[in-house]
Amino acid sequence: MLTSLQQSSKEMILQYLLKENKASVQNIAQAMNISPQATRRHLKELEDQGLLDRDSIQVKTGRPQYLYYLSRKGRDRFPQNYGEFAVSFLDTLTETVGENQVTKVLEKQWRRKAESYRQYITGKTLLERVNQLVEIRKREGYMAELFCVDNESTDNIQQFFLTENNCAISEVAESYPQVCGHELEMFAVLFPDCQIERTNWINNGEHRCGYLIQPKSMVI
Repeated sequence: MLTSLQQSSKEMILQYLLKENKASVQNIAQAMNISPQATRRHLKELEDQGLLDRDSIQVKTGRPQYLYYLSRKGRDRFPQNYGEFAVSFLDTLTETVGENQVTKVLEKQWRRKAESYRQYITGKTLLERVNQLVEIRKREGYMAELFCVDNESTDNIQQFFLTENNCAISEVAESYPQVCGHELEMFAVLFPDCQIERTNWINNGEHRCGYLIQPKSMVI
């Protein structure tokens, strides 16, 4: 079990790297006023938790040297009010240019996002393409999972169920639920050979969002 001193030291290291961006063991040890050995131990634990990344430094002799910096997960430990800012911005935009113009802005945004996704969804089979979508959504914080739907009457044609256990834009979606409609439209554009149906919706009080993806050849 970690002592409060160790927890405090590690938290101080994270805060230091947030301010400094990158630092060596020696820099961190000096700033924290702890030994290099203790610093390396803290850094290893933080790295094992996925909170730090590191770059190698070229040295002629001795042990390898590294510059440590916060990973995405490490940065996410610090307060970030992106959702609150986005909602406030959209509210101000609505007051300034009107609801119709904001609707057009949101529509343009999802089309731009679809184009970005399209660069990474390049598989030949539907399974490959859906898996690529799931990986993208995982990286964006949606905690996405993919399930195959068994259907013996479809001659091995697969259906898929995409679940998202977290809404990465929950604050925006609560105030502007049309963005969820745009997400559904985006999926339809990315998979023109499929019918996409939303089966679960966090905004309806459910614990996840769910999408049934099935080839149009299956749809009667």
